[in-house]
Amino acid sequence: MTLTRIRPLVLSLALIGALSGCDRLQQLRDYFSGSSSSQAPVAIPGQGGQVNMLLPDFTQLVEREGPAVVNISANRMEDEEDSPFPFPIPEDDPFFEFFKRFVPPNGAPRQQQPRERESVSYGSGFILSEDGYLLTNAHVVAGASQVQVKLNDKREFKAKVIGVDKRTDVAVLKIDASGLPKVKIGAPATLKVGEWVAAIGAPFGFDNTVTAGIVSAKGRSLPDENYVPFIQTDVAINPGNSGGPLFNLRGEVVGINSQIYSRSGGFMGISFAIPIDIAVGVAEQLKTKGKVSRGQLGVHIQELSQELARSFGRPNAEGALIVNIEPNGAAAKAGVQVGDIVLAFDGKKVESSKDLPMLVGAKAPGSKAKLTLWRKGEEKTLDVVLGELASSERAANEKPQTQAAPKMSFDKIGLAVSELSREQRADSGLSSGLLVEKASGLAAKAGLSAGDVILAVNHSPVSELKTFAGLLQGDAVALLVRRGDSTLFLPLRLRE
Repeated sequence: MTLTRIRPLVLSLALIGALSGCDRLQQLRDYFSGSSSSQAPVAIPGQGGQVNMLLPDFTQLVEREGPAVVNISANRMEDEEDSPFPFPIPEDDPFFEFFKRFVPPNGAPRQQQPRERESVSYGSGFILSEDGYLLTNAHVVAGASQVQVKLNDKREFKAKVIGVDKRTDVAVLKIDASGLPKVKIGAPATLKVGEWVAAIGAPFGFDNTVTAGIVSAKGRSLPDENYVPFIQTDVAINPGNSGGPLFNLRGEVVGINSQIYSRSGGFMGISFAIPIDIAVGVAEQLKTKGKVSRGQLGVHIQELSQELARSFGRPNAEGALIVNIEPNGAAAKAGVQVGDIVLAFDGKKVESSKDLPMLVGAKAPGSKAKLTLWRKGEEKTLDVVLGELASSERAANEKPQTQAAPKMSFDKIGLAVSELSREQRADSGLSSGLLVEKASGLAAKAGLSAGDVILAVNHSPVSELKTFAGLLQGDAVALLVRRGDSTLFLPLRLRE
């Protein structure tokens, strides 16, 4: 590794000269002397309405809050196979397959026997209370046989894992200590895009490392992360920062650094933090119950496109489109129907499909809520009593078989469909529908593909070819489609 020294920046004399007036000069003196009550950047009016900004000073924040940040090491036992070579070769090495095929060790292959080895992973965390409760990421300590916590003053403790929640990637630890420094909890809702934030952690094992940046976006939804509206920043976050705190300029924790977007494994300018209010709520449940209970509506949803919105008579693409309803679930009991568009949940607007799981999951099972829906051109309100979200994910089923009964082609839109046979209905668990045999042209542009099953056209169920042909009217229709274990709406144009 090559370390390069960077010459410190010097405040331009031209900037100081541009400041005129006693008040502005006093602001500058206060800022650099540390007597300013806030660590926020100082805005100094310039000529012509221009605003000159001085960079923030994080020194006081680090001095006050740094002692509450900890380093975490987690020991795990992992299976490891004996190497088939007399010397170690990484599996991603271009020559791995060559040596595996042509260079057997000691001239003859040997049977590989799995064995256990101990591995250690590192992360960060912070002290939530003086009696030793800590917060970190679930992925830092999940499956660990032993967790060690090292404080800022070099003391080390064995930690007990109170609970982990993989859906939000939050874990609560407890160490046997008292009178510990603790962090102050902030309000992520008051964060503004462009606001300065700082992280403290141990990237690559470098203890007590401070990095800073700005809030790049709020409410980010990530793939397979349905219950966290992430805070996106450009703060440098690397392996070892996981579980560490994200501070605002008042020294309050507003998030837990959790993920980065990277093609190289290192920081590339995009990092994500779990809002601290969500993490604290999860922590309270883990401390009191050892698990997290979330409300469940019992629906499958998809994002609305402009074309789908027009098909349903909506002026915009806001809301969450219901594509499937679980039998005996909360939504089914409340009278929710496939094709309904959820506009609001318990008075809170649902702008996109990612908003609904977070709003529902934030409420406890058994809670009552109001659903505002769009159904067949009208708004409708339903009362719903939430169920409880299961802890395990449902396994995906196999796709329906593609052997067909009577078939019909619609050459103008590039679609060929067939009626489901008795065997296909039994295998797929569907009572009706038409199997897509071929999709090209307009059908392919709509997203249809062979193996899909068309369940309905504009809310009208279809099981016969003649019925389907009669519903293909107008410029566009909305098709309800079953694809494997998923159900979704696709907008199909009938004319170029």
